[in-house]
Amino acid sequence: MVSWIISRLVVLIFGTLYPAYYSYKAVKSKDIKEYVKWMMYWIIFALFTTAETFTDIFLCWFPFYYELKIAFVAWLLSPYTKGSSLLYRKFVHPTLSSKEKEIDDCLVQAKDRSYDALVHFGKRGLNVAATAAVMAASKSQGALTERLRSFSMQDLTTIRGESSSTVTPSPPPPPAPSGSVRSSSKESRSKASKSASDSIGRSECACCTVCQAVQGTA
Repeated sequence: MVSWIISRLVVLIFGTLYPAYYSYKAVKSKDIKEYVKWMMYWIIFALFTTAETFTDIFLCWFPFYYELKIAFVAWLLSPYTKGSSLLYRKFVHPTLSSKEKEIDDCLVQAKDRSYDALVHFGKRGLNVAATAAVMAASKSQGALTERLRSFSMQDLTTIRGESSSTVTPSPPPPPAPSGSVRSSSKESRSKASKSASDSIGRSECACCTVCQAVQGTA
């Protein structure tokens, strides 16, 4: 575990940050010799990083594996050994020069296929998104229609209730009981007979008064 941590720190500091700073200085000074030197180093370091991804999985059990990685990075950077320049001139440059045309063709084909695949998956994604949007819109429209329909039915029932309450006439008064009708008829009859007797008595009294006055004058 300690060896792994130390190797990662050495690769990060001396294998990445240190060459990056000197590459900046080479670009700033426009020194072609330094520029070519660090470009060769970055090519070798890219291949080393790619190989390291697999060797860390399958060869991490190997004794002194991480120490060998530290020694390899130091060998690449050392101005005495010039390991990066040596590897590039002996192996990388001849191999890439002989396979350059095939590599370019493969890269062009991969670029075209990736572009076609990207367009295809982009169209499918747009179709799926459009279908989902249409379905969501239709569902929301249906829910809104049902909501408005329920509101309209409630409004109609409310209007009908209000109109029926305004048009309905007031109920007639309840009929009087038969006992009260009979008593009222009896009272009217007694009142009529009483008034008739009073009128008769008054006429008799008036007649008597007239007669008495005639007899007195005779």
